[in-house]
Amino acid sequence: MERNENCLVVGDNNPMESANSKAGISVFSSSLFLDSVGEVVLTLNPSSDQLYWQSVDPLDHGRSCCGLFSNSDSALKISDVYAVEFIDYGIVHESALTNAAGGCLSGHPTEMYRFKVYGVQKSKTYPSIWAPSIYTFGHSDSRTCRMWVNRINASLDMEADRPKNLLVFVHPRSGKGNGCRTWDAVAPIFSQANVKTKVIMTERAGHAFDVLASITNRELDSYDGVVAVGGDGLFNEILNGLLLSRHEVPCPSRSMDFKNYVDNGCELSVHEAVGNLEEPSDPCEDDSPLLMNIGHSRTQVSNLRSEADLCHTEHDSKFSFPHERFRFGIIPAGSTDATVICTTGGRDPVMSALQIVLGKRLCLDVAQVVRWKTTSTSKDEPYVRYAANFAGYGFYGDVIMESEKYRWMGPKRYDYAGTKVFLQHRSYEAEVAYVQVESEKASVRPERGPWSRKMKALMGLSDPSTKGTCRANCSVCNEKPIQSSAKSASIGPYKGESKWKKSKGRFLSVGAAVISCRNERAPDGLVADAHLSDGFLHLILVKDCPRALYLRHLTQIAMKGGNPLNFRFVEHHKTTAFMFTSFGKESVWNVDGEILQGHQLSAQVYRGLVSLFATGPEV
Repeated sequence: MERNENCLVVGDNNPMESANSKAGISVFSSSLFLDSVGEVVLTLNPSSDQLYWQSVDPLDHGRSCCGLFSNSDSALKISDVYAVEFIDYGIVHESALTNAAGGCLSGHPTEMYRFKVYGVQKSKTYPSIWAPSIYTFGHSDSRTCRMWVNRINASLDMEADRPKNLLVFVHPRSGKGNGCRTWDAVAPIFSQANVKTKVIMTERAGHAFDVLASITNRELDSYDGVVAVGGDGLFNEILNGLLLSRHEVPCPSRSMDFKNYVDNGCELSVHEAVGNLEEPSDPCEDDSPLLMNIGHSRTQVSNLRSEADLCHTEHDSKFSFPHERFRFGIIPAGSTDATVICTTGGRDPVMSALQIVLGKRLCLDVAQVVRWKTTSTSKDEPYVRYAANFAGYGFYGDVIMESEKYRWMGPKRYDYAGTKVFLQHRSYEAEVAYVQVESEKASVRPERGPWSRKMKALMGLSDPSTKGTCRANCSVCNEKPIQSSAKSASIGPYKGESKWKKSKGRFLSVGAAVISCRNERAPDGLVADAHLSDGFLHLILVKDCPRALYLRHLTQIAMKGGNPLNFRFVEHHKTTAFMFTSFGKESVWNVDGEILQGHQLSAQVYRGLVSLFATGPEV
């Protein structure tokens, strides 16, 4: 993305300072000249979060060349400024002129002392596109320049949410091998913003996981966040490295046969279901198979840990999630980058870096997936994984398994594996139990006439009433406060009566989407109206059907404005938790791009469990 550079030249007038009578905050102002505009008065007003300028000669205003990002903007929010730098003596230019061909010519150059302000501009046409913008100021007196640098820095110091120290993991072979090049391109932004970075180049699969699982809480607390330069897989590795050893997990019940609490009518409430469980043999009380109780000791839950415990040392201070300060950052360099697209609205490494250094914050739901049995006859201990994107079985599990054979193909292996698995058209017999909340029941409308919703679904016709995408400052995600500690985290925001429902049969795929899962191959994602932090999973059950109909379902996923869920053979349930049992010999799941063998597993969502350096998509 091109940089937008303006030059501001301070005149001979001395800086003027006035007091804001209402806020009691100092307002700093100077007379200067703006390249391509002319003489202006520059004002710094911390109370209004603005650095703005007004043209003294209105005829000069807007004379500059304008493109996607306009050079004639007259204000810059302090919250959009990420650095200011004194650059000593050098050349600045007076206002530019337009030549006969319509191009811009630099005006007369003048040498003086200068400093630069590094800010962010958003596209007027596409608000989700951000670009760095550099404004160069100059004055004949170096003290005036340094005074402006100090004043702006003082305003930037008031931005408390901005990171000062970050741990960065770079996957050098991510995507098409762009990891290192991507970091080299954005690293200057962190240097300019005075953000310290400890960079670790991953050398093998699981490297980032091992580092974060073994790092002491004291050291981890010295960072404001951890950044993944790679794809969704690296982010998932980092997420699990931190959560598996720090998110407090309850002790499960010994019995995981959900037939004990889902009766033939499938109408037991969650609380009744828990009451029907066998009495556990361990000291834990009131245990649910969905791990709803929080607060048991670490020794009681040791059997739920994965390999994180093998390399994790005893921590010297407490560090739990949700965390008030610590955030995750993602700089896209992967094959799909669905998490970045869903949380920023774009796939631009520079934009992601800018949102990180500006300290943006966005809460994100995370699903806790527990594998209870690997096979139907195994006696494995429970195994826990976390997913912030998607968990899928059947078609999705087969594709990820098949793609491992063709890693040498790079990102194209997913297309090849997907085509191969589709032609095989395998279905699997399984049973899925899920929590049906009252909000989902209320959303079901009665069928009327020959063109009912089911008929429209079969025909693949649009139903606009089902659309409602998540945006920045989303009212749905902000409707209820995010829990401030792991002990108060719940399986979802719904507080009313909930019922267990059951679906049994042959499935081509079973999917659980935490977010919409938008990417370049699926512009609206699997679930267009999924939210980032509403405490719900979207359970998608695709029953066995002819290959042609399944192709139509997949085609709708790949279309902008498609309706992949509006088919008779597709069940879509908005839920807080579900359980799965396979009736076959093999059961392979795709959990955020990682293979998980799971004959029987459960999943529940934790609302706003982690925070990202992101804003949410603008459009």
